[in-house]
Amino acid sequence: MNKICIELTDGRKMNLELYSEHAPLSVENFLGLVKDKFFDGLCFHRVIEGFMIQGGGFKFDGGLIPKQAPRTIKGEFIANGVTNTLKHKKGVISMARTMFPNSASSQFFICVEDVPHLDGQYAAFGKTIDDESLQVAIDISRVDTGFVGGYGDVPIEPIVIKTISIIE
Repeated sequence: MNKICIELTDGRKMNLELYSEHAPLSVENFLGLVKDKFFDGLCFHRVIEGFMIQGGGFKFDGGLIPKQAPRTIKGEFIANGVTNTLKHKKGVISMARTMFPNSASSQFFICVEDVPHLDGQYAAFGKTIDDESLQVAIDISRVDTGFVGGYGDVPIEPIVIKTISIIE
């Protein structure tokens, strides 16, 4: 099992464990992006209280600036023909995607409540390790949001990822 730490520029941290037995392609892709420092300086660009926080695809510089991931991967979820039994419960990390099942690349979300309607539709691949990490995600979901350049649910004060590291 792999463990990671998402460190924010404000010093808060979220520790998660990743489950390759549920979503091996998602874990491999995510860890590759971590090793390449892809996430450094990106923000949580979509946060919805009682649902999730999403990051991994945009920098914030007065507006949201997309960062293109190097690849897309097969969606590892039941609706796409892949057995993945990890449920979208509070604290679970999952790959974001467009309406196309194999469009996941770098964007991810962390559930701040149980969201069973996502089970079988998105590739869940890990979860927060401890209560403190989960509480950071919940706190992020509760910040004031607005519209930025056509995007909704964007934090008014940017929440920036300093780095994501692999915990040895």
